[in-house]
Amino acid sequence: MVKLPALTHYWPLIRFLVPLAITNIAIDLGEQALNRGIAAVKEDAIEMLASYGLAYSLMKFFTGPMSDFKNVGLVFVNSKRDRTKAVLCMVAAGTVAIIFHTLIAYTDLGYYIINKLHHVNDSVGNKTRKAFLYLAAFPLLDAMAWTHAGILLKHKFSFLVGCASISDVIAQIAFVAILLHSHLECLEPLLIPILSLYMGALVRFTIVGLGYYRNIHDTIPDSCGPEVGGDATFKKMLNFWWPLALILATQRISRPIVNLFVSRDLKGSSAATEAVAVLTATYPVGHLPYGWLTELRAVYPAFDKNNPSNKLVNSGTTVTKAHIKKFTFFCLALSVTLCFLVFWTPHISEKILVDIIGVDLAFAELCVVPLRIFSFFPIPVTMRAHLTGWLMTLKKTFVLAPSSVLRIIVLITSLIVLPYMGVHGATLGVGSLLAGFLGESTMVAIAAFYVYRKQKKKKEDSDDETAVEGEDSAPMNEVGPREETDDIVELREEDE
Repeated sequence: MVKLPALTHYWPLIRFLVPLAITNIAIDLGEQALNRGIAAVKEDAIEMLASYGLAYSLMKFFTGPMSDFKNVGLVFVNSKRDRTKAVLCMVAAGTVAIIFHTLIAYTDLGYYIINKLHHVNDSVGNKTRKAFLYLAAFPLLDAMAWTHAGILLKHKFSFLVGCASISDVIAQIAFVAILLHSHLECLEPLLIPILSLYMGALVRFTIVGLGYYRNIHDTIPDSCGPEVGGDATFKKMLNFWWPLALILATQRISRPIVNLFVSRDLKGSSAATEAVAVLTATYPVGHLPYGWLTELRAVYPAFDKNNPSNKLVNSGTTVTKAHIKKFTFFCLALSVTLCFLVFWTPHISEKILVDIIGVDLAFAELCVVPLRIFSFFPIPVTMRAHLTGWLMTLKKTFVLAPSSVLRIIVLITSLIVLPYMGVHGATLGVGSLLAGFLGESTMVAIAAFYVYRKQKKKKEDSDDETAVEGEDSAPMNEVGPREETDDIVELREEDE
């Protein structure tokens, strides 16, 4: 058998990322299965798809920030006490989400946000508010699952996390198929994708929860000693989480904003409903070839030499920042290739939409141009993920906050300006999303450069301190409290 020693350092990265990539792809496949559950309804399929799409995108505004607590589990949870604090944070956030969902469904606030702002008719608006109420408990269930997934990732159980997400999708597809043959199609078609979504999330939560108790709970201490920095406090967790939550909240609120502007641009007409339906169908398909790149940000923290659970302690295999950079570039090239093969080869994207989601050919043809725009998303997504992971390792996520503000500014500016250039409908929405991604990744690069410069200055001021030699050959298994000297070590690894 031919041995490839040059790839030895990349196998840990591949084994870690592949299950996470499958997780991300599985989520998109699950969305497509849910869309198919709506599209299969014979009456008012486009109106139902638009209503579900509006409610689902608004709900994702809550699940996004809460699901990012996965990174708190990945970086901070080293003891049972840390895990309890993380769970309590998510229970509080989930309760707030339930209250807000109820207010949207039953008060004039919901009528204003759904009907008035989006310029949709009363039928679509009422269905959307009803779907939003049905989804009230989902953010809490989703957040609890992702918090435990982060803890599993810290201990390199990415395969288990991937299996949980695949099981989630299988459960969704199975329940869509079952419920389509029930009386729900006549009584309440919106419950078909929503109940399937809940059952999938319940399956995922059960698997990661049992995985945590079986593999980790009895192996971690009740609390952490000073040698690893002590127990994490609520303040430390929240200070680390809020910039990431803000970024993901702006990413998730981008879809409702796009739906809003696209619908208002077309004056709430039948063309507006059709455009929102096209966006609902193209989001998961367009996201499929590049969405998994966001998981690259977990690579840096998981292989950080200061991670107490790093399993490369006795393996003799080293993973340096140079390896991570090359691996990231390979992932980018793979994603771009997939995007152009799927979205630019004639008739492939239409076939996916017709065969998987179940729309008709005329509707699928409306999705071709928006899907081709998605081909350019991998570049800003990869840049953002790689640099965010590096900053997470340094626990300097606060510098990422301005990127979310710039993303929204660029997004709204594009949504206002592009219609004057003759761009409308779903093409307007996806093109504006791309502009927002580019603005955000640019600001993340500026933030990373700022931290790099600060580190370089700190290095120059600390030349008399203990030098760390041969970083590229040093094992990434040193355990100790993260102090200022760790930042200097990170910089020297970057220089090499």
